[in-house]
Amino acid sequence: MVLSFNFSPCRATIVYNVLQFGAKPNGKVDTSKAFLKSWNKACKTDRPTIIEVPKGRFLLKPLTFKGNKCNNQNITLSIKGSLIAPMDHRILGKVENWITFKAVTGVSIVGGVLDARGPSWWSCKTSGNVDCSDGATTLRMLNSNNVHISGLTSLNSQMFHIGINGCQNVHIEGVDVIASADSPNTDGIHVQSSMHVTIINSTMRTGDDCISIGPGVKNVHIEDILCGPGHGISIGSLGWTEKESGVQNVTVKSVVISNTTNGLRIKSWARPSTGFVQDILYQNIKLQHVENPIIVDQNYCPNHQNCPNKESGIKISNVIYSGIYGTSATKEAITFECSTTYPCTSIKLENINITSSFNQKVISICTNVVGLALGMVQPKSCF
Repeated sequence: MVLSFNFSPCRATIVYNVLQFGAKPNGKVDTSKAFLKSWNKACKTDRPTIIEVPKGRFLLKPLTFKGNKCNNQNITLSIKGSLIAPMDHRILGKVENWITFKAVTGVSIVGGVLDARGPSWWSCKTSGNVDCSDGATTLRMLNSNNVHISGLTSLNSQMFHIGINGCQNVHIEGVDVIASADSPNTDGIHVQSSMHVTIINSTMRTGDDCISIGPGVKNVHIEDILCGPGHGISIGSLGWTEKESGVQNVTVKSVVISNTTNGLRIKSWARPSTGFVQDILYQNIKLQHVENPIIVDQNYCPNHQNCPNKESGIKISNVIYSGIYGTSATKEAITFECSTTYPCTSIKLENINITSSFNQKVISICTNVVGLALGMVQPKSCF
């Protein structure tokens, strides 16, 4: 055990190195037990504790850090090396998550690389092999509070890279997500059933949504993000279940979205639901060769299954698009396809300038939407 002292000796920070607990940095020996031993040791004290992962490659099987019996609410996992998944994709694929923090409070994850070795699982999934597993999220924060993630690189996740579920007060900064543009379901950061989440100064290069927001989310701030390739920044899909919590008070600002299949997207299943989307602000967004730069799709129903001839019950209101500019890779630069049962209301377009990547005319499409256009709006508003 190594001690480092600050100004208050009685609150000295404890530092544990995972090598002390038997971890091997050679990428060949499973070090999961060593990581859990260091976690359990840190949990036995209430003093600030750093679990240090030095340079090297540390092989980890699926593991869960549990907070229900943890006395410590100030643990930092400081990673200077790489955590790597088993070579056999089936080991991760048979569980929901690779690395899980469950019911923890006051945990920080700083630096390092999480390499989930996803390409072999992607190949299985896209081959049509019915025996492929469902795939795993790389890092899941579950029912946790006061979480800080910074300087982390998530590489080649099987499914979602980072999942935030049932959490409060989460700060994510300086994260780099990397996966190929054709990797399936590799959302960069997915937030669901959580409050007070901040995601800033990060880069998302992936095969699905850069950031996706599911039901039950309130007070999310997203800023200074580089997104692309991928599917853009999405709220949804929502409305899969009839009784569903809504999405409220989300700000997305100072974002660059480049070479993505969507830009700013809100989508819901064409099914009855008690859910809603309200108080959303998109501000100062740069688009570069983006398909569907601004899109609300309330007729989401892949392959016309599970929702034929139904209408979305998601109520969308008070959504502001301000200072959106750049180029569209499709003719439809602005699309509002809203529910007949619950039209989109209080939609505002302000200072929009979206032109074509191919020097062609771009258009706006409106169905069941009530809104207001202010300042220059290009293409012309269809409200």
